[in-house]
Amino acid sequence: MTKLLLTPTEAAELLGVSRSTIYELMNSGDIESVRIGRSRRIPSAALHAFVARLRGEGHAA
Repeated sequence: MTKLLLTPTEAAELLGVSRSTIYELMNSGDIESVRIGRSRRIPSAALHAFVARLRGEGHAA
């Protein structure tokens, strides 16, 4: 079964970026995140949406 929510570290590994980059993207609103208690989690669908937006911007150039 695929995880629905990822830790920032897991999301960073999947995107091939640093954990601090993930936190910057979450803080800027570029990647959606949710709070569960004191932890932040990223819906896997939010990563797919982020990449899709990046790809769309690349085709417009």
